[in-house]
Order: sequence, then C-alpha cells, then structure tokens
Amino acid sequence: MPLVEVTYAPGVAESQLRELGSVLPHLVSKAVECPEEPYDGALRPGDVEIRFRRLGPLDRGGLDVVIEVKSKWFESRAANRQQRVDRLHEDIRTVTGLRDFGIYLSLPSAAWSQGD
Repeated sequence: MPLVEVTYAPGVAESQLRELGSVLPHLVSKAVECPEEPYDGALRPGDVEIRFRRLGPLDRGGLDVVIEVKSKWFESRAANRQQRVDRLHEDIRTVTGLRDFGIYLSLPSAAWSQGD
C-alpha cells in the first residue's frame, strides 16, 4: 500500500496536478509491484493514498514537483529500487508531459492495517 506525497510549486497548473493525480495510482502500483504484493490492475480503496501539498513561503526547493513514494520494504523491491524509480519517472514524464520534477522512493520497514 504505497503512500504518495506530491509537493508542488505555486506555478504548477491545477490541470497538470489533476492529471498527475489520475495517473499516479496505476503508475506507482506498477513501479512497486513485487511477488509479495502483486499488482493485478484493479485498484481498490486504500491501495494507494495520495496527498498534494503546495510549497509554502518558507519551503525551499529547486523543482516544480517532488513526488515522494513510500512503500513497504521487501527484498525484491529493494534489489532494484533505482530501476523502479527511473521507470516511474519516465512513465510519468511520458504520460503527463511534466519535465521539472523528481521522485523519491522510500522503502521503510512498515505495516499497514485497514478496516472493511
């Protein structure tokens, strides 16, 4: 269950953010799929949680958009995490046309529980 936080500069168009929000669940799921958590293409509530946050007046950064992906650590994910994040970056660039953005993939030791 990936958690995704998108931090964006004030000049990023809302239409670009909406498009990003619509494609991220599938692209992130594809990027982090592994034998322990396979992706069947059918996302259900709670499978991917995305939060958008506009940069504040005291925040500093050089990119228009930074996407932080946190997904539970599995050895199979960690073994090729750089290839996973590079592919995700390319997929997002291809689908949305965004250019000035970065992605940070974190694989913490974690657990998740969700009610019905």
